Amino acid sequence: MKQQSTLAGVRVIEICNVAAGPFCGMLLADMGADVVKIEPPGSGDTLRSWAPITDGYSENFASLNRNKRSVALNLKDPADQQLAAQLIAQADVLIENNRPGVMDRLGLGYQAMSERNPKLVYCSISAYGQSGPRSQEGGFDLTLQAMSGLMSVTGETGGAPVKCGVPVCDFTAGLYGAFSVVAALRTAQAEGQGTHVDISMLGATLGIAALQTSQYFGTGVDPVKLGSAHPRNAPYQVFRCQGGYFGMAAGNDALWKSVCGVVGRDDLLADARFANTGARAANQEVLRDLLEDIFAQADSDTWLARFRQAGVPCAPVNNYSDVLADPQVEHMQWVQDLTLPNGARTKTFVSPIRFNGHTADVARRPPNLGEHNAEVLAELQPRSRAAE
Repeated sequence: MKQQSTLAGVRVIEICNVAAGPFCGMLLADMGADVVKIEPPGSGDTLRSWAPITDGYSENFASLNRNKRSVALNLKDPADQQLAAQLIAQADVLIENNRPGVMDRLGLGYQAMSERNPKLVYCSISAYGQSGPRSQEGGFDLTLQAMSGLMSVTGETGGAPVKCGVPVCDFTAGLYGAFSVVAALRTAQAEGQGTHVDISMLGATLGIAALQTSQYFGTGVDPVKLGSAHPRNAPYQVFRCQGGYFGMAAGNDALWKSVCGVVGRDDLLADARFANTGARAANQEVLRDLLEDIFAQADSDTWLARFRQAGVPCAPVNNYSDVLADPQVEHMQWVQDLTLPNGARTKTFVSPIRFNGHTADVARRPPNLGEHNAEVLAELQPRSRAAE
């Protein structure tokens, strides 16, 4: 299937580096927006240097920059600043993830650009937001996982702080950014008035922690690390079995009854410690030990087959090589071939969003640095003359 055209005709200028901003831009590009990525000459987006490097091209960069065009401009040079300003003045959206104040110093801040382009949706992604006592502090995914409280609930009970293996703060901010841009575009197109969207990694990470923040507000007690367990449900975690582990989640009384049937322990249904969801959660360490003694009798494949047969949600603990080869991923056509600018062939995980039962193909390979300078800047000329 071809690329989605939901945002066809929308021009996005991206002045971003590494992850949160480029992910936001790619989400819009996947929906058909024309995303022009402005990068510094010579080095480009820092992500271009990240391994793995295939024949001189970063696959990390490729994974976040498909369906975009690249223009290399030195934004410290007045002439290139003017070119960037012209591009922004003729765009619908600007995405930037610089530290607050940087775009103003370059003459490309929201106030200056909105005067030239009142309909502009200007999305700024930063660590802590555009104002406030921490706004001038920088941040990376690691530091935001620490600041946001995420590390306080990640890892094993009593263990040292650990970060989530996926850069969740970066990518959550990108998701919030893309959602907000599309919402703001609707108003801009209807009323002719753009807006400045302020996305912070801290706010985005707290936003997805609704269950943890509400637990604190309701009890006055901080949530704690539970490993893979759940504070309010059991059995609901990863369990050790013969030769490995598997995940199983019985989040209600009906599923608990099915678990008892699978393990041949219907007598547990009459045990007051496990009488309901709350009781099982309160006694989940005892319950885990009891179940793991039984699970030690067989391997994960055996238990997964039994629980699936009984309708109990369960899953193997996959490596990425496992899940990317899973028949469900294949059915969804989420892994597709990708040609890099140097001609090397690789694979990539495309947009997981399906419309009418179809997964969109990659419409445009990731760009070389400055590959589209002539093409994009030539598009400015007729518009500039018309404006004059």
